[in-house]
Amino acid sequence: MPSIPADVLRTFACQLLSAGGASAEEAEIVAASLVDSNLRGYDSHGVMRIPSYVQMLNDGVLISGAELAIESEGDSRVVGDANWGIGQVQASRLLDRLMEKSRACGVAIGTLLHAGHIGRLGEYCERAAAEGLVTMLMVNSHGAAVRVAPPGGKEPRLSTNPIAIGVPNGEEPLVLDFSTSATAEGKVRVKKIAGEQCPPGWLLDSEGRPTTDPNLLYGTPPGSILPMGGDQSYKGFGLSLMIDILCGALSGGVTARRDRYPKLGNCVFMMVLNPALFGGVDHFRNEVAQLVEYVRSCPTVAGVDQITLPGDPERRLFAARQETGLTLDSENWQQLVNLGEQLGLAAPSV
Repeated sequence: MPSIPADVLRTFACQLLSAGGASAEEAEIVAASLVDSNLRGYDSHGVMRIPSYVQMLNDGVLISGAELAIESEGDSRVVGDANWGIGQVQASRLLDRLMEKSRACGVAIGTLLHAGHIGRLGEYCERAAAEGLVTMLMVNSHGAAVRVAPPGGKEPRLSTNPIAIGVPNGEEPLVLDFSTSATAEGKVRVKKIAGEQCPPGWLLDSEGRPTTDPNLLYGTPPGSILPMGGDQSYKGFGLSLMIDILCGALSGGVTARRDRYPKLGNCVFMMVLNPALFGGVDHFRNEVAQLVEYVRSCPTVAGVDQITLPGDPERRLFAARQETGLTLDSENWQQLVNLGEQLGLAAPSV
């Protein structure tokens, strides 16, 4: 596939979402979020999501124009119901409220249930870091999808349950963003659509045997994604278990269960911290800067040019892809072209 300029892809994504049932404001927010994910190397959370989002809007799983309902609120907390609104829109509204509260109280914690897929978690950390705030964010699948088997197990029991932590650091914030599984489910879906095999170490078949076939994850019976760290990683699976509780149980939402919840989305746990009301902004900024410098000064082994910290790979890819454009595999691109044809939209020339 030829390269597609980011602004061209963003415009096409916005047109698809608008024609597919999102409001103009929602389409702009989501298109920007998805293309930004592609730019930063998170293709699993990029424009490949658009066909499924449009399908969910058409099926009434997602509700355009849904209000963020505040079920309970205090000086430093928000308990919200997204009413099956578009995830990026509702999570952004929650973040805005929490950032405001954290400036006054030092810490603010919020939860959401009934949210559509909120996208790349690091995006919210980056926004907060630009305001000088620290974030911790995690989601589960609202009890609707399980993909990860426990160590020694043959059947999936948890979703991929990602977590992100963001720390301001000048123009180079530290943003740690990862699934607690060996890979994000969206990356397996990208491989499936593209007709490609997955790398070894991602998947098990329904008998618990290693496989590289992405189709087996979605089979009957289904395969599973390995926990972060491999099939003997109690740490990776244990972290995922705690995330499921903080997101699903604490929010008033849903954890993983035998009887799947009928709608796929996210329960959300979000925490925002204001360094000014803890050790002070100057102290925080200086300590983070000296720690980063100290770690980066570590001598490297042969073949390694520099020490990589959280957020570095995303910034490098962002700069490169802004310059060269974005390249999608032919099958994922064709899905967008086909959706455009169904909605009466011509795909941009590439």
